[in-house]
Amino acid sequence: MVASALGPRVLLRRLREVMAEPETAQKRLDKIVVLIAANMVAEVCSIYVMRPGQVLELYSTEGLKREAVHLSKLKVGEGLVGTIAAEAQLLNLADAQTHPAFKYLPETGEEAYHSFLGVPILRNGIVIGVLVVQNRTRRHYSDEEEEALQTTAMVLAEIIASGGLTDVARDVAADIAHVRSHHVKGEALADGIALGHVVLHEPRVVVENLIAENIPKEKLRLDGAIEQLRAHVDELVDGSDTRGGEYSEVLETFRMFAHDRGWVNRLRETVETGLTAEAAVERVQSDNRARMMRTPDPYLRERMHDLDDLANRLLRILTGQIATASRGDLPQNAIVVARNMGPAELLDYDRTKLRGVILEEGGSTSHVAIVAKALGIPAMGQSEGIIDVVDTGTPLILDGTVGEVYVRPSPEIERAYADKARFNARRQAQFAALRDTPSITKDGVKIDLGINAGLLVDLPHLRDSGADGIGLFRTELQFMMAQHFPRLDAQVRHYRGILAAANERPVTFRTLDIGADKLLPYLRQIKEDNPAMGWRAIRMALDRPALLRLQLRALLKAGAGQKLRIMFPMIAEVHEFLAAKAMVEEEKHHLKVRGHKLPSEIELGAMVEVPALVWQLDQLLPELDFISIGSNDLVQFLYASDRGNPRLAHRYDPLSPAVLKTIRMIVLAGEKHGVHVNLCGEMAGRPIEAMALIGLGLTSISMAPAAIGPVKTMILSANRADLWGFMEPLLAKPDHSLRDVLSHYAKSAGIRLI
Repeated sequence: MVASALGPRVLLRRLREVMAEPETAQKRLDKIVVLIAANMVAEVCSIYVMRPGQVLELYSTEGLKREAVHLSKLKVGEGLVGTIAAEAQLLNLADAQTHPAFKYLPETGEEAYHSFLGVPILRNGIVIGVLVVQNRTRRHYSDEEEEALQTTAMVLAEIIASGGLTDVARDVAADIAHVRSHHVKGEALADGIALGHVVLHEPRVVVENLIAENIPKEKLRLDGAIEQLRAHVDELVDGSDTRGGEYSEVLETFRMFAHDRGWVNRLRETVETGLTAEAAVERVQSDNRARMMRTPDPYLRERMHDLDDLANRLLRILTGQIATASRGDLPQNAIVVARNMGPAELLDYDRTKLRGVILEEGGSTSHVAIVAKALGIPAMGQSEGIIDVVDTGTPLILDGTVGEVYVRPSPEIERAYADKARFNARRQAQFAALRDTPSITKDGVKIDLGINAGLLVDLPHLRDSGADGIGLFRTELQFMMAQHFPRLDAQVRHYRGILAAANERPVTFRTLDIGADKLLPYLRQIKEDNPAMGWRAIRMALDRPALLRLQLRALLKAGAGQKLRIMFPMIAEVHEFLAAKAMVEEEKHHLKVRGHKLPSEIELGAMVEVPALVWQLDQLLPELDFISIGSNDLVQFLYASDRGNPRLAHRYDPLSPAVLKTIRMIVLAGEKHGVHVNLCGEMAGRPIEAMALIGLGLTSISMAPAAIGPVKTMILSANRADLWGFMEPLLAKPDHSLRDVLSHYAKSAGIRLI
């Protein structure tokens, strides 16, 4: 059973003829399976369609028992068909019944068939069905037969998506029709509410012509389009200096992929199967997306949006279609929807018209989430399936506070959220009125409020929020956005820009905290079973001192004549801080002997994130100028609880006696040694947690810019002495959390927790 070289092309032509006939969807499917079976010289051909609830239903078959149609069903991951759907990869088996995933369905009569070839029916990388052929003889299907069936599955997906099989399109779980209302839940990335209309980050290109009339002509079209694409990308990269270094570095990724021979060869091979050039691009990219969506490698998943971008550019060249709106020419009330995107890409959008961002894959640790939070734009990630139910212009509501999206909302939901948005706007106006009001408690204690930042775009929030300074500047974001390690002069320019924009307000630069979930694409990293507690931050820096020395030299040069604050992350032992401190002295000497001007004052500090350091503070504090509590990691390590694990994310409360007692110990140690103590984790940005921190004795906390207003409102209504008097006996309790009791206290004491 070997398909002829002309088989796929003949089959594609006959499929087109079937689609032109005035038949019901079921009759068309029944004719299609007969055609495929005859073309593949197969005794069985079956089509399974993905239904809501992740169930694959047998929709049509040639060779199996007819009564099994619409009766036989398999869950994703169940049986051979379910395995194909779960992994989005083909299965080619000489004896299907010996495979561990095989499941016997008595109503089908398939026990008579041994050889099995099944491929996923993919639409935009999402499995919407499975196509299977079977034979009685035991044999492996050839590469040509695999390719033929995959090409047929791709055409079948397009037929379903275009409405050629109306009943099937209505039934598939992906909801290709894009007509229903949807409620999508995800992960809240940045607070706020947005009402607006969808702008697809990568607008969907409609491919109308699937089947090639002239293969050589299609190959020429493809080659010409690839040359145009490469020239366009080269022009973008070479001309990117005027757009800023970060933008240029992002575009370098496009150049690398555009010149990738493997990608181009795969496109050419797919055209050979009988598809048009644009259909071949869509087929290859759908395969790539399906594979990369399932990879455990976070770097490869991050690169998926680069390939998507290239494929879309190539499709537009081939079809002559253009994007609905450029990033600089957004419609009013735009909500950008993307599978994923880089931070520099978000910065390209007109922020006067951008109301929100929804990512299908991005999480709270993604770079774009940090940028969205810095810009004060409501954002949501992990929004599975959102792209498959929206088009450009689709009305929706984004609730970035709880991580929910309403697609094509009902009038009742629209009214409810419009009222909520107006209420939030009034509240933000109240916060803005407090910008220049000092954050002083009712009993006269000044609390310094800083912002956490990591990009130049964050700096306007320093002024707009009325913050006292930057309590944490994450220097690694510059490195994570680059495609190669930033040179000394680039780092110096970056840090000078930060200090200049801060306008003499204090800035605390944290040295590189890379490792764990913060990977650099150009720095090889070993695979670790527990990367959060592995080779990261100061551990990596001390093992690779050239990286840290270069950064310290850049910071010292940038801070010439000014006060400079440098903080080292993930310190676990005193000797690690002393080694880093010694490097600072060596770099100071290096610059001094070469005639460079040094900072007028240098303060060195450490982050308290590793619990072991809490019991070394008497030895550590005499060696430094300040410490900063990194509450995110400190809480994670205190409870041995991965904060990225959704099953554990809310299991342990930072307002537990254990956490609060630990922070109190650090505050008392700072008072004992006369060392300034700051806290810069997520705790600081939530009013009830910030209230507890002030009760514990902290007078300096740092947070996301949007949190300054609510936290300052709380401070102005609180009495710190009374608060500590209430809290002190609570620390001896064995309770899981003190959240409820602190909330009741705030209410009775008139403390405003907004």
